[in-house]
Amino acid sequence: MKRIAVLAFGICILTVGGLKAQSESKFGKDSIQTLYNASIYTELWRQKNFKEALPAWRYVFLNAPAFQQNTYVRGEDIIEYMYKSTQKKEYLDTLMMIYDQRIKYFGDDPKAGEGYILGRKGLALLRYGDQGVENRKQAYNYLLKSVEMKGNASLPDVVDRLMCTACELAKEEQLSADEVLHLYDDLSRLAKENILGGGKIGENFEKCQKNLDAFFFASGLANCETLAGLLTARYEANKTNLDELKSISSLLRRRECTDLPIYTTVAETIYQLEPSSDAAYGLAVMFLGKRDIEKAERYFKEAIDKAENVEEKENIYMMLSQLYLTTKNFPQAKKYAQEVLKINPNSGKAYILIGKAYVFGSKGYSQDDFEQHTVFWAAVDKFIKAKQVDPEVLTEADELIKTYSVYFPTSGEAFFNSIKSGDTVKIGGWINENTVARFNKE
Repeated sequence: MKRIAVLAFGICILTVGGLKAQSESKFGKDSIQTLYNASIYTELWRQKNFKEALPAWRYVFLNAPAFQQNTYVRGEDIIEYMYKSTQKKEYLDTLMMIYDQRIKYFGDDPKAGEGYILGRKGLALLRYGDQGVENRKQAYNYLLKSVEMKGNASLPDVVDRLMCTACELAKEEQLSADEVLHLYDDLSRLAKENILGGGKIGENFEKCQKNLDAFFFASGLANCETLAGLLTARYEANKTNLDELKSISSLLRRRECTDLPIYTTVAETIYQLEPSSDAAYGLAVMFLGKRDIEKAERYFKEAIDKAENVEEKENIYMMLSQLYLTTKNFPQAKKYAQEVLKINPNSGKAYILIGKAYVFGSKGYSQDDFEQHTVFWAAVDKFIKAKQVDPEVLTEADELIKTYSVYFPTSGEAFFNSIKSGDTVKIGGWINENTVARFNKE
């Protein structure tokens, strides 16, 4: 019995000793002091009394680095405040230490691990560090590593600043044009995936994508001449790589460089490898640029037939509608704009296109001047509807309303046609709209 008791006691001692060792590793050598100081700085942090929180926070940071993530989360606030208040470099160095130490002790956190922390470190270095090339290169590397680790879970701010910094470094010949081009392509794909996911994240990445475009297009690397050289070499190295070919095609479309020979080559290659909706669309855009309307129309319709989702169809219907507007086939322009509205009733662009079809087709509506002018009532109705359903077209719609309202009939002309202000008037033919009479000033 004594031997068993001794062994049991020994186990108890080992267990307590083990707990004590664990306690020391997390709480430091003096757990009471750690808990006391953590309580002090946390309360002061909540009160935003960052300067007074500094000594207690520093104790925990230096003596119990593995205590909790909040040491680092709240420490960022405290040290950022101290740096902004004093502009002392020592505080910026401490801020960088916070990120390094957080990676050391909490870098394997599934949500806020090393990739996330590196993103915050890169943002902080850009925000508070000097703007020299070496500093920005270091920040760029942190942000790039963050995106490589986080992938589609990257923060929009990190993606945004990464592209901005890359373009700045390219201007100073610290990055090649090809490196920036590949980065832009990769980040645009990442943004697109998040946009498709919808919600608040999708909204944030929509703004992010606009910034990516703005940075890249303002960099001087996105003009068609530069892209032709870069993308021709990329095509030659990836003639059978569909993902790369689609990326090249998409980039040239966004930059409206579809008249380049490389675009023709890429579009035809994609269609040969995979005659999909997007491939047919690519050929349609190519033929449209060459003014081969018949082939453009054919491939747009093929793209519609092969489209796998309504968003694709909406875009292609819109392009086809614009094609018919350009070629003065106004009834067909209206027809395909109406197809857009079946998919998206809030497409202001579709309403504007129908209104323009009415305006441009007014001369062919009738031989009678008065009847021609009544068409502008229906056109302005569409412009009004456009701004009601889609705030993004508000400015354009208002300008169109102002421009074409002056073509309304006068009250005198209406009198001779037995029409009074407020009367419902039928505009017949392919327009086939009911509208309300209102008059231009005499």
